[in-house]
Amino acid sequence: MSATLNLTVRIWRQAAPDARGELRTYDVPGISEDMSFLEMLDLLNERLVEQGEEPVAFEHDCREGICGSCGLMIDGKAHGPQRGTATCQLHMRKFRDGDVITVGGYISINTGAAQEANTIPVPKPVADAVFDAAACIGCGACVAACPNGAAQLFTSAKVAHLNLLPQGQAERFARVEAMVDRMDEYFGSCTNHAECQEACPKEISIDYIALMNRDYVKAKRVNRRLSGQR
Repeated sequence: MSATLNLTVRIWRQAAPDARGELRTYDVPGISEDMSFLEMLDLLNERLVEQGEEPVAFEHDCREGICGSCGLMIDGKAHGPQRGTATCQLHMRKFRDGDVITVGGYISINTGAAQEANTIPVPKPVADAVFDAAACIGCGACVAACPNGAAQLFTSAKVAHLNLLPQGQAERFARVEAMVDRMDEYFGSCTNHAECQEACPKEISIDYIALMNRDYVKAKRVNRRLSGQR
């Protein structure tokens, strides 16, 4: 028989973007340790509705850890305390009876769509690296965890899964320059804290940031040659 937990959950509540928000505290007793975090929130919402209160709004889709829409800041950590795990796959056994859990939201990013496959052969080491980069679900955990609000891990994953493929070579340098320049307009700069790698539910490596930086430098050199500069 699974153990049950009596928890206190502090959740940011805000009626509208321009409304004043606040952290509200809810007692959530009788939570099975086998529940997922979202199932715990479902149970809390059932109780709130029974009491005539507004339920807690949160996003989810697959509940299988592959879409990222469930992303929450749990006790200050993107997706919660368990590495390599999206919020919807986080189970309550990771918490202890009597815990006070603080829940918030973080940035979401539209990642676009992957290219269709074709018949061009791809070496296995390249295919493996591309597959690892393409595992990015665009949840924004890396941005949320970074002290600088940098998006290098997300951007480098999107760049790598195209730039490493044979089909992506035609626009490789134009792509990396455009994506990095646009990233720099909206996000902070990377100073190698590596918090992004620790928070990523798909455990994407910061090695991809190094690959992106290398291609970006090459792209700038190519453009300088084309424009006649040294």
